[in-house]
Amino acid sequence: MDPHYDAQDVARCDLCEIAIVQSYCDFCHVNLCKPCIGEHISDDYTKHIIVPFQLRRSTPIYPKCKTHPKRACEYQCKDCNIFLCTDCLASEQHNKEHKLSKLEEVFLQKKDQIHRDKKELKEEILPVYEEISTEIKNQIANLDVDYQKFTTEMLKHREELHREIDNVMDQREKEIDENKLKHLSILSKHLEEIKQLQSLMQESLHNLNEMEDSNEVTLTIHYSSKNQEFSKLPPKVIVSMPKPIEKEELCSLIGKLTPLSTTLEERVFTAKKPNTSVRELLDEPEVLNTIKTGHEKLYSVTCLNGEEIWTSGRTTADIKCFNTQGVLQKTIKTKSGKWPNDIAVYSDGALVYSDWDTRTVYKVKNDQTEEIIRLQGWTPIQLCVTSSDDLLVTMYSNDKTQSKVVRYSGSTVKQTIQFDEDGQPLYSGDAYTKCITENRNLDICVADCKAGAVVVVNQAGKLRFRYTGPPSSTKKEPFKPFGITTDSQIRILTSDWNNHCIHVLDVHGQFLRYIDNCDLKYPTGLCVDNDDSLCVCEYKKGKVKRIRYLK
Repeated sequence: MDPHYDAQDVARCDLCEIAIVQSYCDFCHVNLCKPCIGEHISDDYTKHIIVPFQLRRSTPIYPKCKTHPKRACEYQCKDCNIFLCTDCLASEQHNKEHKLSKLEEVFLQKKDQIHRDKKELKEEILPVYEEISTEIKNQIANLDVDYQKFTTEMLKHREELHREIDNVMDQREKEIDENKLKHLSILSKHLEEIKQLQSLMQESLHNLNEMEDSNEVTLTIHYSSKNQEFSKLPPKVIVSMPKPIEKEELCSLIGKLTPLSTTLEERVFTAKKPNTSVRELLDEPEVLNTIKTGHEKLYSVTCLNGEEIWTSGRTTADIKCFNTQGVLQKTIKTKSGKWPNDIAVYSDGALVYSDWDTRTVYKVKNDQTEEIIRLQGWTPIQLCVTSSDDLLVTMYSNDKTQSKVVRYSGSTVKQTIQFDEDGQPLYSGDAYTKCITENRNLDICVADCKAGAVVVVNQAGKLRFRYTGPPSSTKKEPFKPFGITTDSQIRILTSDWNNHCIHVLDVHGQFLRYIDNCDLKYPTGLCVDNDDSLCVCEYKKGKVKRIRYLK
């Protein structure tokens, strides 16, 4: 027990060690009673930060400015990646056109990320490694039983064969024992690797605990998450058992045991669905703000987080990125100079877009463009990056008679979804828009514009339902779904081009309500940011409306 705490766990002053603590120095990390405050700050009052004990470790300690030592830095230059004080900003030494961030905002964002990473590492990633470790331990525990069964089978064959082959059988028993040792060695080595990774994660968790409690700005600002690295699970070791010997074989026909074979089966970490509280729909959704994109025919919108909103249109090769206030951050041009069919963003921030002219999907990262998918006989339409960083691509055949959804891992095809269980096409066979998204329950949702339906299949590609509009519609025009997205509540939202509104569905395809009071005109692309704010493209106006629709 801490010597400054008695049996009732009452904190004591660090200076007199008698009085009950009432204050705390957030700079020196010292417990203080009222009489001892004066003694503590007597050397240099300006550097101490005295706060009530209940608010300890709540005051950010900003780094001192290297140019103006008496000033604390309150800003960070994004272009130079340095800290600046107000005197630096007032002087002529720093380029005033550079983009600045408030350290307080960055500090709080990083604190939030640290908290989330700590929770994810402790509650999601580590338990998966525990399961893997237990699985390997069970394999090791069952080795004796499995190999004893194999040895028993060998002995039965041995009894049925003539005495002349006894020597051969003895040799085979020896090989079995050797294989067992190799098998045990392989699994033990893999278990040791798992334990090393677990140890690294425990160390990282310890560091996150310290950083979460720390109010050192510099240390927190330079924090970099390792969770994505840990989320790449180790491959699953599959060691094949030797093939048994058939009793009909004699001596030369017995042959040798097949060598111990080891294959690695890729594991993919899938984060658990967040245990979020239910967020009800607002009675009256409200427009937070409107972003003027400059696109004459605004088509697609996507966002990775609440900070960057990417847009593309049907008349220009420009793919534009805005912040939530509508300020243009950057512009990327397609490689072919043609407008893109669709855009999406990977978890690492890399942009991906489909090019109908070259029938190619490109990835853009650090201003470098690379071709990741080139199709023959098919044209890519819409895109969706899944929770596991796979890429879902809707596409149509060159003769425009077939459509399908293909899942890619990098450039490798992992899955094709085209027909239902009766062999009938799931999607209309044409070049019309087929926007796609993945729900948090891993359902794949497609807005089939030509068919007038939202088609939802499960992760395996089996049809769950089709939504063709509410049971009793108050709208005059036929349902024409265009954009589609999902939110944290596993609801499905799809834009209705004909009726200038958004349909909100539950996870089972039941109509919940319209979003139709926000003066929407010809809504196309949709996306939801990490705060469940809905971004809606208005095709003809070239505007993105950010709408709050949840309580």
